Amino acid sequence: MNGDPNKPLCYFLDTEFSETGYARIDLISIALVCDDGRELYMVMEDGWSTSNCSQWVKDNVLTNLGNSTPILRKVAKVKLFDFLLIGEEGVKPEIWGYYADYDWVLFCQLFGTMMDLPKRFPMYCRDIKQAAGKYPLPKQLVDRHNALEDARHIKVMYDYCRAEGLIIG
Repeated sequence: MNGDPNKPLCYFLDTEFSETGYARIDLISIALVCDDGRELYMVMEDGWSTSNCSQWVKDNVLTNLGNSTPILRKVAKVKLFDFLLIGEEGVKPEIWGYYADYDWVLFCQLFGTMMDLPKRFPMYCRDIKQAAGKYPLPKQLVDRHNALEDARHIKVMYDYCRAEGLIIG
């Protein structure tokens, strides 16, 4: 648990997904890295199909999923709840992403509807790019488009922004 009850526990979120036109986005993988050192990476077994993936997704995402055993979305929901420590008293999760609009929607959908989100759950995702504005951020050198590696890099960018005074708190 978080040592300081007034400091939020920060999580860094990334997803990989396919877009099937105007109708939907389908979650392929999701990762969270916590500032306490824990990491969670899941590849979805259901809810998406290779046949609905663009060639770009096939070339850049599916080839970079790693050796994770795919899990069902309903299992992912339970794992997320446990990982976020939402059930523990005094835990205030704060979630950060990078250009995170789609990531946030896909993340929340794992819980069901907006009414199904857990108590004490943040109602929005903070965005590193918005915090940094035009300020240059560290570049990710390897394993782009793997949700876990991307989430790790979001933490690197967050730490950099805090050191530069772009994020206060």
